[in-house]
Amino acid sequence: MGNLLKVLTREIENYPHFFLDFENAQPTDCERDVWNQVNAVLQDSESILSGLQAYKGAGQEIREAIQNPNDMLLQERAWNSVCPLVIRLKRLYGFSLRLERALQSLLESLTCPPYTPTQHLEKEQALAKQFAEILHFTLRFDELKMRIPAIQNDFSYYRRTISRNRINNMNLDIEREVNNEMANRMSLFYAEATPMLKTLSTTTTNFVTENKTLPLENTTDVLSTMASVCKVMLETPDYTCRFNSEDTLLFCMRVMVGVIILYDHVHPNGAFNKSSKIDMKGCIKVLKEQPADNVEGLLNALKFTTKHLHDESTPKNIRSMLQ
Repeated sequence: MGNLLKVLTREIENYPHFFLDFENAQPTDCERDVWNQVNAVLQDSESILSGLQAYKGAGQEIREAIQNPNDMLLQERAWNSVCPLVIRLKRLYGFSLRLERALQSLLESLTCPPYTPTQHLEKEQALAKQFAEILHFTLRFDELKMRIPAIQNDFSYYRRTISRNRINNMNLDIEREVNNEMANRMSLFYAEATPMLKTLSTTTTNFVTENKTLPLENTTDVLSTMASVCKVMLETPDYTCRFNSEDTLLFCMRVMVGVIILYDHVHPNGAFNKSSKIDMKGCIKVLKEQPADNVEGLLNALKFTTKHLHDESTPKNIRSMLQ
């Protein structure tokens, strides 16, 4: 994932210089407990993405069942096709809950006194790397999910069928796996266009709300510094030439967009305001300089999952860049 990445903000000379190693950072003794906890979650992330990517849906079986409501064989075929998919969707949803707890642990570690957020990122590089990996996973998950309308169609059919069978006093084994309460929570999750980003945004917002004695800046400065890391890395040839593959570019773009979205949800004035510590014009410019196929989903995430883009305080030139 490239070599050493230097953390720089807009005015390079006025800020401390240190390196953040996204590729090779290893946990120190102080980081190890949290690192192990988060690593146990992250090591399942690729299988979660593979499972989502392989999701084909039961659209054909459902259509046939709906078109032939009196054909019990077709009803049974559709039901037997949907049930394993619902179990898979439950696993994906369950992973979002694990990711939520992992992010909370990282936020606690990267914002706690006596260190400043910048000092945390410098001293706890393995945790900063894990934070970046969570954001990278999240954007990849949501990009895939948006391309699979079958997920909501399948789940809607499942819920309708369950409700109908309850009316007919039929007990189904799958209700032990996905009961009504679980189905309601899963339904809310999959109704989101970007469900994993929504999970991270809510977790970060709740973290700030629940930790009233912790200055808001402790959290927002971690996010703005991470955005600066990625922006400078992407726009500086001396850094990009060190990358081992194009995947590193996409990794950095996803992380940058992820922290911008979190910052925009947590900071009262958002990421687009002139007072923002994130150089939004520079970040969007960097994205637009990349191949369109790589950044379309990321630009859409900035358009549709941020909170303050359409505020009156957002400069018109920033809004026009995202048109």
